[in-house]
Amino acid sequence: MNKKLLILLAVGAILLGGSGWLVFHEPPKATTATPAGVLRIVAAENFWGSLVSQIGGTHVQVLSIVSDPNADPHEYESNATDARAVATANYVIENGAGYDSWIDKLVGAGSSQDRKVLNVATLLGKKEGDNPHFWYNPIYVNMASLQMEQDLIALNPADASYYDAQYKAFQASLASYQNRILTIRQQFGGTRVAATEDIFSYLADAAGLDLVSPPAFIQAVAEGNDPPASSVVEFENQLQAGGIAVLVYNEQTVTPLTENMKKLAADQGIPVVGVTETIQPPDVSFEDWMNAELIGLQNALNAKTLGQ
Repeated sequence: MNKKLLILLAVGAILLGGSGWLVFHEPPKATTATPAGVLRIVAAENFWGSLVSQIGGTHVQVLSIVSDPNADPHEYESNATDARAVATANYVIENGAGYDSWIDKLVGAGSSQDRKVLNVATLLGKKEGDNPHFWYNPIYVNMASLQMEQDLIALNPADASYYDAQYKAFQASLASYQNRILTIRQQFGGTRVAATEDIFSYLADAAGLDLVSPPAFIQAVAEGNDPPASSVVEFENQLQAGGIAVLVYNEQTVTPLTENMKKLAADQGIPVVGVTETIQPPDVSFEDWMNAELIGLQNALNAKTLGQ
């Protein structure tokens, strides 16, 4: 087995307890030429775009399509600019599992023969219907970033040593947020928390938190559906009964129902921690975004503990 993969799996075991080409994050404004020897990369979402941008460094140009802080990525509709970018890319990265099915059509429309496509869900052995928020799982982030490095080397073998050095530096930078997950696990493992949707499920597991929200509720909200009435009542009762330390709230999939749960939590004195689907603000790195969200979670857990 690949030595790097063995290392990543070991880290994961600890964490879980046991054409328009633009520089990354800028919206499409004008067409610019790609320098010779630089790989053209399209990431469906900016969280995957941030990873590959850091691994590829100056040897890649990355266009992240979904990065709007005011948009629900589940509802994104592609356009002609997206189609042109995908058609001329050397490398395309998509989340998969039905999260960004719009890009499958663009990938299937044809391209150069040497283009590579990374479907993260396929890499992880996931399928449509599984929780697609893979970037909130630190193990999956490590696995995806390793695959990105290997794909970049396959596309540009002459720069293998450069990509390897970039990859090692990137892995070191991930330590800030992944170590904070371990700290939360050590301090608050087993603490009961709630969430308005399943975006938080992977991270709750990694941090050893007990996510008690009704599964039918959080999955339905994530899929844009109305939760069963019984799950709504169960969730309301959980928030009113006490014992919930924090409510995690997805700020990019807001509905009247999730707003009601947020208000109910606040009325009960339960801290509300906001998280987002995509990197916010869009100009920060993946690991800085994750670390900021974890600091918010850690502070809320501390505040609730001290207040009891």
